Amino acid sequence: MSSPSSQLATLRRMSIYEPFHQISMWGDTFHGDASPNTGSSTIVQVDTRLDNQTEYLSHNSVEPSRSDQEANKPSEKTQRRLAQNREAARKSRLRKKAYVQQLESSRLKLAQLEQELDRARRQQGIYTGSTSDGSHFGNINPGIIAFEMEYSHWVEEQNRQIYELHTALQKHITDIELRILVENGLNHYNNLFRMKADAAKADVLSLISGMWRTSTERFFQWIGGFRPSELLNILMPQLEPLTEQQLIDVCNLRQSSQQAEDALQQGIDKLQQSLVQIITEDQLSSGIYQSQMVAAAEKLEALESFVNQADHLRQQTMQQMYRVLTTRQAARALLALGEYFHRLRALSSLWAAQHLESA
Repeated sequence: MSSPSSQLATLRRMSIYEPFHQISMWGDTFHGDASPNTGSSTIVQVDTRLDNQTEYLSHNSVEPSRSDQEANKPSEKTQRRLAQNREAARKSRLRKKAYVQQLESSRLKLAQLEQELDRARRQQGIYTGSTSDGSHFGNINPGIIAFEMEYSHWVEEQNRQIYELHTALQKHITDIELRILVENGLNHYNNLFRMKADAAKADVLSLISGMWRTSTERFFQWIGGFRPSELLNILMPQLEPLTEQQLIDVCNLRQSSQQAEDALQQGIDKLQQSLVQIITEDQLSSGIYQSQMVAAAEKLEALESFVNQADHLRQQTMQQMYRVLTTRQAARALLALGEYFHRLRALSSLWAAQHLESA
């Protein structure tokens, strides 16, 4: 068995003796064997040692939290993705701002057009002349005036969508983003068909005459719009390569469109023949002239149905094409269609400018 002195030596090496030694000194102090100064100095030493141990423990406890913070820092890939998201959001805000500015500019242009139309109507009210169809200058259907203003805004929006589609196809955006642009383009044409239906109710003859379009567009016009079968002929070269099944579907669609066009054209021809018969019947008898004109005007009301059916055929053809094509092919089709109408309008402007200079 070890002696007390060797046990004390072992305790010193293990740093365990010191607290016992201090405790014994505290006991001496309480018994009055040591002076107050000695007791206080001993307590200070113990407090200092305890403070050092507290700092050591607090230091050890802080280190894991720092490592946890470093571990919780986002990875480089996450930071890069966040930066890309911020950049995409910034570009989206810029596009939205540009679009709002464009809408505001269009609104100002529409207001200016309204003022010009009001000024023209006031000036026309001064004159007593008439147009070639016998109507006075001021007798313009308000529904047709509203339609022409709406159509002007529609063309501006179509030009913006063409530019957006062209940019999107060059940048190779995702199919989801591209599908949104394609659906917006189809909805834009649906809005045109709705506008035309309202205009047909107001004055179908003014609508079908195509005066709201350029001269070159009127040259290709069929019952107030384009022929669906001709549209497919224009788009086909822009959609290649097509799969075998797509070729079959497009050919079937073109054939069915031609059949529907022929049926509508036959109806228009019969309507024209009927009008001729009513107008030319008993020309020598003046007593039935008024009743003939009333009957002919009633016959003309059927034109509204023909215009609506033709627009329905155009709308169905576009929707069927969208189902047959892929998203990128549909985007190219809308782009080609928009470019086609844009070039027709440009051709009209060039034609008018050349003949104005020659005059």
